[in-house]
Amino acid sequence: MTTILVWFRRDLRLEDNSALTYSLAQANRVVPVYIHAPQEEAPWAPGGAARWWLHHSLKSLDKTLHNCGSRLIVRRGNALTELFELINECGAQGVFWNRLYEPKAVVRDSLIKQSLREQGLMAESFNAALLFEPWTIKNQHDEPYRVFTPFWRRCTMHLPELPIPNPAPVTIPSFPKILPSLAVEELKLLPRVRWDQGIAATWRAGKKDAHGALEQFCRNALLNYSENRNFPGQFSTSRLSPYLHFGELGPRQILAAIHEISSGDPHAGLTRSTDTFVRELGWREFAHHLLYYFPHTAATPLDQRFSDYPWSGDKVLFEAWSKGQTGYPIVDAGMCELWRTGWMHNRVRMIVGSFLTKNLGVNWLEGARWFWDTLVDADLANNTLGWQWTAGCGADAAPYYRIFNPVLQAERFDPDRAYIRHWLPEIARLPDKYIHRPCTTPKEILKASGVTLGIHYPLPVVDYYGSRAQALAGYDRIKQS
Repeated sequence: MTTILVWFRRDLRLEDNSALTYSLAQANRVVPVYIHAPQEEAPWAPGGAARWWLHHSLKSLDKTLHNCGSRLIVRRGNALTELFELINECGAQGVFWNRLYEPKAVVRDSLIKQSLREQGLMAESFNAALLFEPWTIKNQHDEPYRVFTPFWRRCTMHLPELPIPNPAPVTIPSFPKILPSLAVEELKLLPRVRWDQGIAATWRAGKKDAHGALEQFCRNALLNYSENRNFPGQFSTSRLSPYLHFGELGPRQILAAIHEISSGDPHAGLTRSTDTFVRELGWREFAHHLLYYFPHTAATPLDQRFSDYPWSGDKVLFEAWSKGQTGYPIVDAGMCELWRTGWMHNRVRMIVGSFLTKNLGVNWLEGARWFWDTLVDADLANNTLGWQWTAGCGADAAPYYRIFNPVLQAERFDPDRAYIRHWLPEIARLPDKYIHRPCTTPKEILKASGVTLGIHYPLPVVDYYGSRAQALAGYDRIKQS
């Protein structure tokens, strides 16, 4: 009787799970296992919001496995040690898993594979997280891409070759003995001080809700995605990022769902929106591609000219930004949305990132760390790419001189003021004319609206134009270097 351990990490689903599919084809018995080892991911161990999601996702996976006649074995500690212990307990002949691409995970998994094979055990890893693994997409010089457009052009050539996602198994042959397992609650992933009410009210983790979110997006928002995706006050984006990060959905599943819808509807707008959305999946691919080939970028800029950039260490300004107290409503609304829901609209992520790095002069890494702890979809590759792109120090970065004007951005992408009024009720009664820039509101209108600047809502912490000029001067020195 062949027994195989399937080591779940961030592939918390049964559908299109390559390691599980291969295990079921090779083994008489399959033992699903999750090993909690955050110390092996330091300094990028899961943040508070991600731990909340992980708790509920593991509970959902265990329930799904029970429905298939199996269960999730949960352990905690050193991954290699726990795998060997479990192998001894059940007499397994090998361990299969799906690959991760973060620097620490690559090193650890290579060591584990080598150690298992040295003991005569099977050790195989598979792709379930990406459309294309990093080493399969290179330029004509056999080097990694550093610019998105040619990278994605090469990827799109191979999209028709992608395999059809595998369905979930109906049953999983389980190990007959009861193997020791921790309860998910024993991992203590949920906060002791319950600050997570807003996240719990906004999200439901797990396979069922992942598929529900995909279906809802395809039904309600995909048709006009290309036109509406930049408007944070609308339901215009997929909100699939946390499901993708934890592997409750795989990118091939999303691509298959999009293809099924687009091929069944000849509407030109749908085709255009489909292309735009699939391109966003391409940015996710590019982020993992970059982190795999340039692992240092999780902590240092890809553009080494920025290594000595004189970032401000102003903790007061950073605290104002993190608490949504900058005096710039679109920035503050975004930071309030993040704190309460564990998520932020992508357009607003760019605005708040630009404001932190280019107007407040704070190192992009400080913003990346804050996002890492507060986002339910905190993903090292995406987080790194996004912050370095916004700061101007990464691959395919926005030109260093591009500085988002938070007032103009708000006027363009929150024209009905719905987003700001929702997240900043303290200024919701201000007239449309002034809500994007409260500091320009006449005193009599402030009084009639019940708003006292500096008490109900802060005055701007910096002058936009002065801070912009200072940032441009600093970036000019970078250019000359």
